Amino acid sequence: MPINILMPALSPTMEKGNLAKWLKKEGDKVKSGDVIAEIETDKATMEVEAVDEGTIAKIVVPEGTQDVAVNDVIAVLAGDGEDVKAAGAGAASAPKSEAKSEAKSEAKSEAKTEAKAEAPAPAKPASAEAPKAAAAPAQQTNGHARTFSSPLARRLAKEAGIELGRINGSGPHGRVIARDVEEAKSGKGLKAPAAAPGAAPSIAPSMSDKQILALYEPGSYEVIPHDGMRRTIAQRLTASVQTVPHFYLTMDCDIGKLLAAREEINASAPKDKEKKPLYKISVNDFVIKAMAIALQRIPNANVSWTESGMLKHRHSDIGVAVAMPGGLITPIIRKAETKTLSTISAEMKDYAARARARKLKPEEYQGGTTAVSNLGMYGIKDFTAVINPPHATILAVGTSEERAVVRGGRIEAAHIMSVTLSCDHRAVDGALGAELIGAFKMLIENPVMMMV
Repeated sequence: MPINILMPALSPTMEKGNLAKWLKKEGDKVKSGDVIAEIETDKATMEVEAVDEGTIAKIVVPEGTQDVAVNDVIAVLAGDGEDVKAAGAGAASAPKSEAKSEAKSEAKSEAKTEAKAEAPAPAKPASAEAPKAAAAPAQQTNGHARTFSSPLARRLAKEAGIELGRINGSGPHGRVIARDVEEAKSGKGLKAPAAAPGAAPSIAPSMSDKQILALYEPGSYEVIPHDGMRRTIAQRLTASVQTVPHFYLTMDCDIGKLLAAREEINASAPKDKEKKPLYKISVNDFVIKAMAIALQRIPNANVSWTESGMLKHRHSDIGVAVAMPGGLITPIIRKAETKTLSTISAEMKDYAARARARKLKPEEYQGGTTAVSNLGMYGIKDFTAVINPPHATILAVGTSEERAVVRGGRIEAAHIMSVTLSCDHRAVDGALGAELIGAFKMLIENPVMMMV
């Protein structure tokens, strides 16, 4: 019996992936554990291992194919003793033909339904026609508006977890069709969530592609399609801004002692055989460590909001924003409060290198209890960062610079670094957020306190 090799779900949220490269070809024998392909997700490129033994009878999805749905057949494996050619021909064609026939029948059904909706209705007296015309876009069912949609659109919306009522319909009389659902998956054509009675007005829907393109002269721009990472960033951060009530707390930190300690630690670092230091601590390593300990000292801020209850975390798992081509990713330093500065430094160098090569594993960038975003190396004085759920906070770190400060009635120069804490007001109140950033300030200004 031929064995179908399916597109794997490489993370809990993965729906589609790109088949970047086949490492085996048709006719190659494989055994369990052999790496057979490379799959690109929105965040990383990961290797896929064979689960069963046999011979690659048919490669169904060629390398370079984008947006392959999870659980789609990508190849067929012939077991020991099976006819490889027969296995490839029979097993590969069946799923494809079934999918085609299903899509074809649904498309026909949708076309018939839409044609029926477009067909002119028999003439009726004006008195009887007026009430029905007013109710054309939607009907009231148990007090709720009913959205007209095609059977295929309803199925696609259900699979995607999107409410039909939030999708702008482009079919006859505003009817939702399959094309509208596909656009809604990428964030296009969605209505803003309905506001509760007495609530503030909802956010207006964004401009459509056609509306934006109409503002510019044809040929004056180049369209660069979004990749999976950019789409995911857009969806997650848009949802964060619209659903998480942010507030911001800013403090200036005097890091003179930290810079002196950093210089001393790096100068005394042990050397390897080539007389190169085994580690080089950065200011960001101190920031990660200080934030981790601050969360341990203010445990009520080391939380994540859920509708059923608050998750109070035992450890400080610090996500650190790393810029990469096409977006950013936040690898996580797990149990950062327990690690030395040199260990944090080594982990961050490894994560940053693998993040830019898209080689991180999902468990290395998913989860975490807070995050740090540092733009100091770009000369940014201060900024606010968007919270990445399920985190309840994120610390935005600016550059350190010499500023004039007053001490004991005298003006002196000091190395000042501005930091801004973004807080989810559902989980962290103003006073609690102030305690957390205050604890961070005390630690970053007195780095010796991180060593005990």
